[in-house]
Amino acid sequence: MASRPTIADLARVAGVSVATVDRVLNGRHKVREETARRVYDAANEIGFHAVGLLQQRIFEGLPQYRLGFILQKPDHHFYQIFAREIEAAVQSHPGIRGVAQIDFCIPQTPVELVEKLREIGHRNQAVAMTAPDYPALSVAVEELKAKGIPVFSLLSDFASGIREGYVGLNNRKAGRTAAWMIAKTATKPGKVAVFVGSHRYHGHELREIGFRSFFREQAPEFDVVDTLVNLETVQITHEATLDLLHRHPDLVGFYVAGGGMEGAIAALREAGLASKPVVVVNELTPVSRAALADEIVTLAIATPLARLCRELVSLMVAAVDHGPATAPGQTFLPIELFIPENV
Repeated sequence: MASRPTIADLARVAGVSVATVDRVLNGRHKVREETARRVYDAANEIGFHAVGLLQQRIFEGLPQYRLGFILQKPDHHFYQIFAREIEAAVQSHPGIRGVAQIDFCIPQTPVELVEKLREIGHRNQAVAMTAPDYPALSVAVEELKAKGIPVFSLLSDFASGIREGYVGLNNRKAGRTAAWMIAKTATKPGKVAVFVGSHRYHGHELREIGFRSFFREQAPEFDVVDTLVNLETVQITHEATLDLLHRHPDLVGFYVAGGGMEGAIAALREAGLASKPVVVVNELTPVSRAALADEIVTLAIATPLARLCRELVSLMVAAVDHGPATAPGQTFLPIELFIPENV
């Protein structure tokens, strides 16, 4: 049976002295908040027996902030990582005792989204959410705003002009980046396609606009076929990809601008084409990483989740402290690009 972690073990993992750990545990002398939090994080990591006492020492006296987050697809790798990064960002934000309430709204109907937003908004001081752009959702955001509860849109914008801010990628640039990669790496001009989850997703619409505008302006020798709507489901994307390959034997590339890339990757593996199209997908997950390694996918356009969550929590805390901004803003994160050579 493994022995219980000691103070010396905790000091080693936290990268501080035993004396510093002792000061944090016993509150004998003032320790910088950053250092104390590092000790607390290390205690959680190694299962230190006095983690509860550390939590009390570090967070006592700090103001509490209740921050709500509404995500999608709880069984999806990307959203699981997203939830963990949110928790880490809330816990590590300086000067506060943050409480993150993370919930998932699996049905994406206007009624369900509005109910979930009102429920989370009722229990928190600020809310951030991933969602399509529905008029009913804008009304709910306005209701919360009138009560002093700011709402932030994540990854894909909604309630523009009403919500407190948008945090995510510049989706138009993401679409142009996908088009650039296909135009530059395709062996010859031909037909190209783009999948979107729904045109209710503002981000998907912007990615499609950027994708089409690049080919129109910079590579008119390529032919962009009608946009495919996959509802971000694996099965629909799988069937649509097989049909796309069958109908357009001269297809040279396509971009899955939303979810469902697993279906496209599976279809390409099944098809076993001698000449593969250039494929661009969203986010680096175990599935897209394997497809990059096998050179089935050429590029994965990814969101820097850790940075996004830190920026988001800072904005939420500032909105709680200082009230709504004079003008709703946008915070664009840098796009991360993954190719077969850097995964």
